[in-house]
Amino acid sequence: MDKNKIKTSCLINNYNYAEFLSEAINSALTQTVEFDEIIIVDDGSTDNSVEVITKFTQLANVKSILKEKNQGQLSSFNEGFLAATGDIIFFLDADDIYEPQYLETTLNFYKRRSECDFVFCAYKKFGAVEETFQADAVDLDLGYSVIRTLYSGEWIGSITSTLSIRREIIRKFLPIPNVEDWRVRADDCLIWGGSLVGAKKFYMSNPLVMYRIHQSNQYHNKKFLDIDINYEYKRFWKRNSLFNYILQKNNFSLPLLLAFTSLNELKTIPCPKHQDFISYLKIIFLFEHNFFWKTKGIILLFSYFLKTLMTGKLKIF
Repeated sequence: MDKNKIKTSCLINNYNYAEFLSEAINSALTQTVEFDEIIIVDDGSTDNSVEVITKFTQLANVKSILKEKNQGQLSSFNEGFLAATGDIIFFLDADDIYEPQYLETTLNFYKRRSECDFVFCAYKKFGAVEETFQADAVDLDLGYSVIRTLYSGEWIGSITSTLSIRREIIRKFLPIPNVEDWRVRADDCLIWGGSLVGAKKFYMSNPLVMYRIHQSNQYHNKKFLDIDINYEYKRFWKRNSLFNYILQKNNFSLPLLLAFTSLNELKTIPCPKHQDFISYLKIIFLFEHNFFWKTKGIILLFSYFLKTLMTGKLKIF
């Protein structure tokens, strides 16, 4: 047995997507490098999803969790993770598709960058909309983002199906008990959770995931926003509750010298963008209560900005 082998788990979450489910599962099965296990979590579907899933569970590396009650996406993430045994967990929505080389490319990325804890990649929209979404044209080391997430609530990541996270990171925040808060958009929990527990995040510019746009795609069509005009306000409080849970679970306390810690966190990004400097400047200005450290922090931040500009490490665009 190869002790250096990275074991992989693919978690497919499904609710009433029987018409797309086979395509999603097949995309995980036909990778150029095989997943060690594929776990399909059905969230109490009322269509023929279970029938579709049963056809695949005859395969050795495919398992299923068939929930009797619909509890939402976070519940599926919780149960899937508890059943998974992989070193790296890959997430796939049942209406999306992996490109055949997705796993191989992502695994090679993790192997090249042993410090990498969390990867998300570019993706292609297909179906009702056809376009490629890239946050940047090149791969990026995004560093750590504990302070940035904790104080500004920054969302550093992408859609569920582009995400992969090391098990040792996920176990620090999953399972999360307040499943009713995250029946949809549970990728918020993965993205914010990963940041808060100290994941070093990376972005891959290669669009290796196909994100399906269709009539039932609630998030893309903003259906739930039309129904609930107070959604963003409620999401703010759900986010606070989520943050409090994760901080308490990990016995995390706020830094005593915020300006100093913010600057050190910024320095974990090898080639920061000007937006990164603006983010940390706002944090130091708004949340550092010690006047001496606030002033010194801002001066040190501008000094570091000039240094990265002079050395050519600042990403202008």
